[in-house]
Amino acid sequence: MAETVDGIWPRAILHLDMDAFYVNVHLLDHPEDAGIPLVVGGRPDGRGVVASASYEARRFGIHSAMAAATAIRLCPHLKFVNRNGPQIRACSQQVMAVLESYGPVEQMSVDEAYVDLSDRPVPAALAPAIQHRVRRETGLPASVGLATSKLVAKVASDYDKPEGCTIVAPGEEAAFLAPLPVRALWGIGPRTAERLGMLGLRTCGELAAADPAVLRLEFGSHGEGLQDRARGIDERAVVADPGPPKSISQERTFARDVDDPDYLEEQIEMMGERVAASLQKRELLAFTVSVKFRWPDFTTFTRQKTIPVGIDEAGSIIRVALAIWREHWPSGQPVRLLGVGVSNLARPRGRQLPLFDPLWGYPDV
Repeated sequence: MAETVDGIWPRAILHLDMDAFYVNVHLLDHPEDAGIPLVVGGRPDGRGVVASASYEARRFGIHSAMAAATAIRLCPHLKFVNRNGPQIRACSQQVMAVLESYGPVEQMSVDEAYVDLSDRPVPAALAPAIQHRVRRETGLPASVGLATSKLVAKVASDYDKPEGCTIVAPGEEAAFLAPLPVRALWGIGPRTAERLGMLGLRTCGELAAADPAVLRLEFGSHGEGLQDRARGIDERAVVADPGPPKSISQERTFARDVDDPDYLEEQIEMMGERVAASLQKRELLAFTVSVKFRWPDFTTFTRQKTIPVGIDEAGSIIRVALAIWREHWPSGQPVRLLGVGVSNLARPRGRQLPLFDPLWGYPDV
């Protein structure tokens, strides 16, 4: 257990979340764009969407997943730039390398991760030191949260963005969460929040103090888990290396059902990049690519394609995933959840440049 001036931490878990990551990666090579309303994403003259917005752009009400055409109406002098996938992955690897020098790291995406600091002395002093080191060595800003659980650490990292450092001492978890909306908690989406609101439970404090019988009646066995989360109870461990996985996937549940094909395809591209980064980090090749669909009525299904030679490149994974998507998505069908995954994984026996397209097979020669 790590001792601090405040006592003993039974566990000390840091959550680091990069601030406006895609935007700030762009600014590394384009410092002249600093301080202006800027978005990374599709162009407003098409059906593009905002992937990431600078904090200057956010002051105009612009946010990720917003249609680019809407964004430009809110801010006519808004600047649009393309996402630089290779540089984003390289910067992500730099950040994770810094974190791994402090303890076990569980990477959640290209721009966020948990670090277990339980074996380190004075974790409350270490949290800002890690934040400053990431900024110093990568040039990129981040926000961090430190707590005794993954759930509270993640909420804390989002509490004071950008470049916030929020430390929730042992025993203060429930008090920290109490005034926050229930949507701040992991696993509570808009529909669950709406159902809780109908019960008069809109803050974590109200949920924590609710009658368990009422929650059980409305949510069944999940009611107890919801109340535990509102109290900051979360026993999940930081899993740095769970061994070779059988599959790797990324999913996104949308706050509102989406039927914009450009936005949905961009989400597939981003998820494909994250899956590829995870494959490369584990030094694995994938022989099967899958896409998961969920409609608003919760109809859920997965479609997949197996290819003859393993891949780990983002471009190849995205190309196969988009082909699956275009074949199985009925044009205009609203989507609640979308996911990209790979399976049938294996260690490479030696790298060889592919002589064929992973989707279409061997070329004419």
